[in-house]
Amino acid sequence: MSDPISVIADALRAGEPIVLPTDTVYGIAALAADAPAVEGIFSAKKRPVDTRIAALVADLSQAHELVELPAEGRRLAETFWPGALTIVAPRRSGCDLAVGDESTVGVRCPDHPLVRELARRVGPIAATSANRHGQPTPTTAADVAVVFPKILMVIDGGPIDGSASTVVSVVDGVEVLREGPITAADIDAALAANS
Repeated sequence: MSDPISVIADALRAGEPIVLPTDTVYGIAALAADAPAVEGIFSAKKRPVDTRIAALVADLSQAHELVELPAEGRRLAETFWPGALTIVAPRRSGCDLAVGDESTVGVRCPDHPLVRELARRVGPIAATSANRHGQPTPTTAADVAVVFPKILMVIDGGPIDGSASTVVSVVDGVEVLREGPITAADIDAALAANS
């Protein structure tokens, strides 16, 4: 019998957007280096193409291959990863992912072993919540499949009733761009404890 993670990895390598469970919400995912597949995520969600998508990584080492993390960014990653914190940092020279913008990329190491193992095998994964743009995210794989009938692979991770990750920029100082499960106070406390 095939290794299920290999089957999922093959679908990602084939350029298919898929739906994955994460530690926060169900997400539509594709290889972050596959521009047409990432465009497929925007198309499926009916999401404006100028809205950024994060790259999910296996660990801090993989994140370092993509972005230049200043000291504050490293502290936050070491404190909250794996977990619900996306860190927007300067893009490394040579980082050719189809996510972020010309100068920055948002990276997150999720607290979900399946997603981290996939990122280890295939590289960073572009992912965003599995909902139509501006709509709530369904909490079950079955409901996600109804919203996205053209996505052929939906991985059932059971009910997931979380909220989207906290997003913090470390590009020019530390700025919370979106508060989620990790609060601005949590971030301030982590930075103060490590200063």
